[in-house]
Amino acid sequence: MTRNQTSALCRNAANVSLGALLERSFTVFADRIALRDGGRSVTYRELDARSARLCGLLAALGIGRGDRFAILSENRAEYIELLVAAARIGAVACCQNWRLTPAELSHCIRLVEPRLIVASPRYADQAAACRGLAGALLIFGADFEKALAGASDSRPDLRSDPEDGVVILYTSGTTGLPKGALISQRAEIARATVMGLDIPSGADDAFVAWAPLFHMVSTDPSFAALLRGATVIVTDGFDPGGLAGIVAAERLGHLILMPGMIAPFMEALRGTGRPPAGVRWAGVMADLVPRQQLRGVTSLLRAPYMNTFGSTETGSPPASAGHIGIGEDGASLDKTQSALCDIRLVDEADNPVPDGESGELAIRSPTLFSGYWNNPEATATDFRGGWFHMGDMFRRNPDGTLTFVDRKKYLIKSGGENIYPAEIEQLLLGLPQVADAVVVRQPDAKWGEVPVAFIVR
Repeated sequence: MTRNQTSALCRNAANVSLGALLERSFTVFADRIALRDGGRSVTYRELDARSARLCGLLAALGIGRGDRFAILSENRAEYIELLVAAARIGAVACCQNWRLTPAELSHCIRLVEPRLIVASPRYADQAAACRGLAGALLIFGADFEKALAGASDSRPDLRSDPEDGVVILYTSGTTGLPKGALISQRAEIARATVMGLDIPSGADDAFVAWAPLFHMVSTDPSFAALLRGATVIVTDGFDPGGLAGIVAAERLGHLILMPGMIAPFMEALRGTGRPPAGVRWAGVMADLVPRQQLRGVTSLLRAPYMNTFGSTETGSPPASAGHIGIGEDGASLDKTQSALCDIRLVDEADNPVPDGESGELAIRSPTLFSGYWNNPEATATDFRGGWFHMGDMFRRNPDGTLTFVDRKKYLIKSGGENIYPAEIEQLLLGLPQVADAVVVRQPDAKWGEVPVAFIVR
C-alpha cells in the first residue's frame, strides 16, 4: 500500500461527525435528561428514538445528506430534536428569524431552497405565505406528531461527514439583506471544544436556551451541552421571572445574559429571595454593559462575567477566553484570544500591522463556518488569502491582549482623523451617570464628519 493510500486511511479514521458523537451521548447518558421544555422532559434515550423517527420522516420527504429544510418557530424541544436529526443524516437545518419582515423572510427561505418548512402554530401563517418556496409544510402539534409516529424508527445510517453542513444561521451585519452562514458539523464540534477549554462546564451544568435558536448564542451551546451529557432547558424567549426561577433551582454552566436584559433579570432574581443554585459563567459582550451592572450581576450570581468577542461565522473565537471578576467593573475590557484559533491584524492591503496600531482581525480556526450559502462573491472576499476577515478592528497590546476598536465600516473620518464610535461609547459607559450610550456619525461642513452621542442618564 502506498503512502498516499495509508494517509487517506488515516484521514478517514479522523473524520468523526457530529452525528456520530451525538450517538455516543445517547448511549453513555441514556437515562439523563437531555431536554426540558416546561413540564416536558426528554431523556437521551428518548431523544435518540424521536430524532431517529425524525430522520425517517425527513427521508420520506426526500431530505437526505446535503438537503435543506427550514425551521420557523419559537424555542421548543422539537426544534432541538430537528437539529439533532439534521446532524445524524447530514441534512442542513435553516433556522429562520421570526422577527424578519415578510420580504426578508421570503428572501431567506428562497436563498436556501428548502424541501420542507417546519413551523410552530404561532408562525404558521408566515410559513404558509412562503409555502410556494418549499416542497412541503409541516406544523408542530398534532399533525407533526402524527407524521412522526408513522415514520420509520430504524436507526439512520450515519453517513454524514464532518464537513457536511448542519445549520444555516443568517447574518446581515451591515450589508443589507441577510446572508446564510453555512456551519458544518466540524465547526460545531470545534465550537464545543473551545467552550470546554475556555469556559469549562460539566455534565451536571445545564444550559438555558432562552435566546432564539436561530442565533448561535443558543444553537452552539445546545450542541455542546448534548455532547457532554448535560440538560438543555428550553424556554420561550427572555422572561426575567422564569429565568430567575431557573437560576435559583438549577446548576448552570454558561448563563447567557445580553446587554439590556441584565437589570430586569437582577430585579427578578432578588425578588425570588433565593440564592443561585450555582452558575459557573455569565453573560456576553461586556463592552455594551454599563459598569455598575457588571458589578451587580457578578456579585449577585457569584460568577464572573464573560468578556466575549465572537460571531455567527466564527463561534466564540477569536477573543472570548477572558472574563471580568466577581464584583469588578471591567476597568479593562481588553480581550483574551480564544483557544484553537490563529489570528492576525491586517491593513487594507492585508499586511500585518505593528502592535498598538488598529488592524482588521483575520482568523483561521476549525470553528469557522463554510461560507455564505449561494453567495460566492461575499465568501471569496471575506476568505481572501485563506483567512476569514471579520470586518472588526482591533489593536494588539504588549501583553498579547486585544483591544476592540470598532466595526471597520463604522469608522468616522473627521478632519483627517480616524474616530471609532465604540471607543467613545466605552468611555461613556464607564461613567456612573450614564445608563446607556450610542455614538453615530453626522455630516459636518467643516470636518466632513463628526461623532454624535445619544445618552441615557
